[in-house]
Amino acid sequence: MLWLTDSFEAIRDFMELGGPVLRWIALTIFLMWSLIVERLLYFRSTMKTMSREIHDSWESRQERRSWNAHQIRELMISQFSIATNKGIAMIQTFVALCPLLGLMGTVTGMISVFQVMAVSGSGNVRAMAAGVSQATVPTMAGMVGALSGVLLVTLLTRRAAREVEFLEDSLTMDH
Repeated sequence: MLWLTDSFEAIRDFMELGGPVLRWIALTIFLMWSLIVERLLYFRSTMKTMSREIHDSWESRQERRSWNAHQIRELMISQFSIATNKGIAMIQTFVALCPLLGLMGTVTGMISVFQVMAVSGSGNVRAMAAGVSQATVPTMAGMVGALSGVLLVTLLTRRAAREVEFLEDSLTMDH
């Protein structure tokens, strides 16, 4: 139980070290990863069920060659594509937002450094170091958040496109 207390203290100290912008970065990363986990769970369960239901519905049709049948097929594929790609644009937005928030943390941290320098000159190194950490920690956190999301959003996007293409290929027009 001591390790849990130590972990919370370390996280709290890190958050204080980075200043107020680091809280926004942490919230952004949390939301981004919540959506990533949701999409991963969707791909493992709901998507497979939906694909199977669409495929079974299409195969149970008597007629598949008319214009109406073609439009129904396109509707099924579109609905599947929308469901499969849901949330990916929001994840991409959070990935792009992370380095921007990091940059905002850099600017606010440097403003703190300049305020210390204006008040006490360059002689108060300890006060300047606090501002420098407020400038660098959010930058690092924003970049780590963005990098962690870039790989997964790329994999999710590719997987979604591949699944839609697979469904499209499996719904044959013959019969």
